Amino acid sequence: MEKMLLFPVGTTPACQYAAEFLKKRGFSLVDHPTPEVTHLLLDIPTFDSQGNLRSGSDIRPLLQMLPERITVIGGNLNHPALSGYRVADLLADPDYLAQNGAITADCALRVAAGHLTTTFRETPVLVLGWGRIGKCLSRLLQNVGAKVTVAARKASDRAMIKALGLDAVEISAVPKLLPQYRLLFNTVPELLFSKEVCSRQNDHCVKIELASEDGMAWEDVITARGLPGKYAPESSGNLIGQTIVTLYQEGNL
Repeated sequence: MEKMLLFPVGTTPACQYAAEFLKKRGFSLVDHPTPEVTHLLLDIPTFDSQGNLRSGSDIRPLLQMLPERITVIGGNLNHPALSGYRVADLLADPDYLAQNGAITADCALRVAAGHLTTTFRETPVLVLGWGRIGKCLSRLLQNVGAKVTVAARKASDRAMIKALGLDAVEISAVPKLLPQYRLLFNTVPELLFSKEVCSRQNDHCVKIELASEDGMAWEDVITARGLPGKYAPESSGNLIGQTIVTLYQEGNL
C-alpha cells in the first residue's frame, strides 16, 4: 500500500476538521506543495457553478505545482482539468453519502426549529421523497414525536413507509393536502409543483428546501443546502476523514 502524504487545501471548516482528524490518526500532512505529495484534499463539493474551486480560484495552477501521479480527493470531480488524474470522489461513495444524509437530516431539524412556533411533538410534518435524506429525516422526526407523513412515488416505498409506522401518500396528492401540515421538507431534486398548483398552501406551514435542485417553486420556501458544512462542520469533517481512512485501509485510495 502506497504511503500517503496528504496536502489539504480545502478552505471550508469541514476540510480543516478533516485534516485534524487525519493528523490525529497518524496520517502525514504538509501545508505546502512538495514533490513527495501523493494525495490532494479539496473541499466537498469541490467546484462552484463556474468550475472554480470553492475559494474562487482555478485548480490548474495548483495542479501544476504538484506531481502528476497524485490522487485528488474531493466531491463532484468531473472537471476537465482532472482528466488523467486518479480521483477519489466522495460524493460517489455510498457509505459517505449515507452518513452525510444522516448529518443533513439532523441539521435540517435545527433549521426548522428556528422557524417553528411549536415544538416538534405532535406537529404534522410532510416529507417529500424517500431517498437517503428523506429516510433519515423521517425517522428523526418520528423519534421527536412529530406526526410524520412521507410523499413517495413508488408503491413499494409507500408500503415500507407504512411498515415503519409513518403515514404515506402519493406525491401527486400533495397539493390538496398541504393545508394539513405545519412543516414541509423537500428532498426531491426536481420541480414537483408550480406556485400556481400550490396556490392554496397555508401561510403557517414552514417550507424547507433540502434538495440540490429546487423542487418547490414558491416565494416563501426556505432554501437550506450544504447544511453539514454550515451547522455541523466538525461532524462533516470527521466523516470526510473517516471515509479517507476507510478507503486507504481498503486499498482504494
